[in-house]
Amino acid sequence: MRKLLLVILCMVSLGLQAQDSISAIQQPKKKSWLRRVVEGFTYIDTNYVEPQHYDWSVMVQGIYNYDYYRLSSVTENHQSITFAPTPALKVGPYFGWRWAFFGYTFDLRHVDLSSNSKKFDFSFYSAQIGADIYYRRTGSDYKIRNVKLGGNIDADALENASFDGINVGITGVNVYYIFNHKRFSYPAAFNQSSCQKLSCGSWMVGLGYLRNSIEFDADRLQRLIDERLGRQDIQLDSALMFNSVKYHDINVSVGYGYNWVFARNWLLAGSLSLALAYKKTYSELSEEGSKRFNIRDFNISNVNIDGVGRFGLVWNNTRWYAGLSAIVRAYNYKKERFAANNIFGSLNIYAGYNFGAKKEYRKKKTKK
Repeated sequence: MRKLLLVILCMVSLGLQAQDSISAIQQPKKKSWLRRVVEGFTYIDTNYVEPQHYDWSVMVQGIYNYDYYRLSSVTENHQSITFAPTPALKVGPYFGWRWAFFGYTFDLRHVDLSSNSKKFDFSFYSAQIGADIYYRRTGSDYKIRNVKLGGNIDADALENASFDGINVGITGVNVYYIFNHKRFSYPAAFNQSSCQKLSCGSWMVGLGYLRNSIEFDADRLQRLIDERLGRQDIQLDSALMFNSVKYHDINVSVGYGYNWVFARNWLLAGSLSLALAYKKTYSELSEEGSKRFNIRDFNISNVNIDGVGRFGLVWNNTRWYAGLSAIVRAYNYKKERFAANNIFGSLNIYAGYNFGAKKEYRKKKTKK
């Protein structure tokens, strides 16, 4: 009897061990939290989006930067001055690994070592999250594009006049979340790391921070007005007589984007986001302006509407690709006596070639 019980116990023990071994084989190895997070951000529905087939890419890209700044007084004697630098076209080679591209562009118009213009724009696009980082410092090549001095004053003589009395600095970051990220692909439109197979759209929400500064020489502009118009009786409005304006902008945005696949390998994309922005501003008036109205008019906190638009046209067959894309940003500040509107962005034209197939796609080709 004892021997029989020992045999039964041994058989049960072996059976339990075998069951544990089978369970261990059947249950997949638990993924690390980091891998689960990465897969969550990059997961896509392959019925709608075709993943990138290659690890490496070479590309030639042309970048056309533009800037537009408008200062205006919100008074009975409404005046406004619009400034914009001469647009610059830069072209250069880029080398990419997966989603990261590195390169350098050359200004085809001229190489001006004396200019202090600096522009840096970086955009990151994943299936679920996107981010923009930008740093812009204008140079001394602004020109007056449009002038309104109130009444029936003819100010055409000021248009296209060079004016180095304004410097604008913008530093900002935006982060946004794409709701329908499994089927809608921002990367397909803006960094060619995937291909949109079927038309689809998505809502998105975002958070952003912006720091903007304007250094303005109102006295120099007044002298230019006197010189070009040949009159001494035309005066800038007191609301425009300041030395600097600086504000911090915290915003919450809501937007919608749509990818239209109108033909095989072709994609037309567009999105628009509007932001409710809270701005805290500090300004310092010039000596002449301080005699005319209270500096407290500029020490304000207010709410405005800002906007970001993205547009793209792409042809991509996973090996070769070409297209153009544009990003336009609009920031507005307005109070009782003074308003500033800034529109800036870039237009990119590119063509490239992918190579170095990923492991899973090398296997598929071998089978074929």
